[in-house]
Amino acid sequence: MNYQASSSQGDFHSAITPEQFNKIIEAIADGRYSWACVLILRCIDYNPIHYIPQRTYSRLIKENRQGKQKPKSDI
Repeated sequence: MNYQASSSQGDFHSAITPEQFNKIIEAIADGRYSWACVLILRCIDYNPIHYIPQRTYSRLIKENRQGKQKPKSDI
């Protein structure tokens, strides 16, 4: 069985836009490493569910929804 990668090194650099890259860096800076992995896999057109257990993936999606608002503290 032979495997050939369909993308080259040059393709990888153009696959992630600056906006996507900033979201990945933000997730890493916030300590959300699993979410950063999901974002990276999505950016390079890989299906995260092939690499992350379904239950974990579902939890990450739920925790990182776009419309989710963080509770404000009364300090």
